[in-house]
Amino acid sequence: MERKIVKQLIKWKHNPKKMPLLIYGARQVGKTYTALTFGKQYYKNTVYFNMEGSNEIAAIFERDLNPERIIKELATKCGQSIFKGDTLIIFDEIQACERALTSLKYFCEEAPEYHIIAAGSLLGVALNREKYSFPVGKIDMMTLYPLDFEEFLWATENEKICALIRECYESFLPFALHETAMDLYKTYLVVGGMPRAVSEYVETKDFNFVMATQKSLNDAYIADMAKYATPQETTKIMAAWTSVPAQFAKENHKFQYKVIKSGARAYEYETPLDWLKTAGIINKCIRIKEGKIPLLAYVDNNSFKVYMVDTGLLCSKFNISANVVLNSPISFNGFKGALTENYIMQVLVLNEINPFYWSSPGKAELDFVFQDRDGNIIPLEGKSADNVRAKSLKTFISLYKPPYAIQVSAKNFGFENNIKSIPLYALFCLKL
Repeated sequence: MERKIVKQLIKWKHNPKKMPLLIYGARQVGKTYTALTFGKQYYKNTVYFNMEGSNEIAAIFERDLNPERIIKELATKCGQSIFKGDTLIIFDEIQACERALTSLKYFCEEAPEYHIIAAGSLLGVALNREKYSFPVGKIDMMTLYPLDFEEFLWATENEKICALIRECYESFLPFALHETAMDLYKTYLVVGGMPRAVSEYVETKDFNFVMATQKSLNDAYIADMAKYATPQETTKIMAAWTSVPAQFAKENHKFQYKVIKSGARAYEYETPLDWLKTAGIINKCIRIKEGKIPLLAYVDNNSFKVYMVDTGLLCSKFNISANVVLNSPISFNGFKGALTENYIMQVLVLNEINPFYWSSPGKAELDFVFQDRDGNIIPLEGKSADNVRAKSLKTFISLYKPPYAIQVSAKNFGFENNIKSIPLYALFCLKL
């Protein structure tokens, strides 16, 4: 399963100033698999150590943090030679061994010739909770997300259509295979980008098996909540997590604490929501009051929307059948917009775009606003169908005069009235 992060890993490998690498990401997005595959393809050999449940490996780091001694004992433990520059050393579930995490600082300073990748489930949560001594400035960091639509096309042997989509994105001329691409996009909405779900779809083409896989992943997230939280915290985290469907079902998707339970207050559930975000399970989109530079100066932290990290997991959590998404009956029209909005948020975050949403004192509300690399404020309106009438977008344009605007919808490519029309399936092309 080809992943885009491999290009970043290759650059890391050949960077003379590289430091030990820490890979973040939600559970089951493929961190370990990607690291192992990368090691197999680009190194003479790979040695793998799982820090969870291995007292012997943890003990190696207890005596002192001398890199050369640690390497000798790790090599003895795994029965393999560890070569400087030619062996990839993988520390998995590193959050289970604080000393191993701290050792990355010493590898950076005293033995940078060793190539180390560390990863772990709920790594961010564990670090926040345990107050570990984090090797600030002594590690490189990357985040791995679920497969995006282009990676999904690669995995499903639809590579050729990717190049055609990119060509049309560059020219903004209509795409002849528009309907075919839209069908593939709808399939991606159902399957999502979690590697296990994608593999299940590739192997069986049976959406029932895919949904069963997704449900097990959702259940695993729930089980994780008790791992790095007290019973009281777990109860609140689960309550916030359980409320996500109801938050989506509302006409206004702004997160409301009262939906969690009657009388709930922000101070009770801010930490649980931060837990879910740090775990990589949800994405937050915060409101901005003005579409001016810099956007961060105009944020309203009390108003935000919550999105799930993956549309496939969202469909599973809602028990939305594949047939409903693929055929879009009229009864699904109300929720289709929310699913589309989640997809767009997912793509923006994956493309390292920091999106906000905008609303005026009146009724105008714009789905997404972001700041591009030149400092321009760009509005983005998302639509699930090809009806692109958007009063809020026109209001924003009238008020703030952006250099251009974006409409993402089921409509084909186009560029009129300074508005770029990007089909939903082509959003992976959008970069800052």
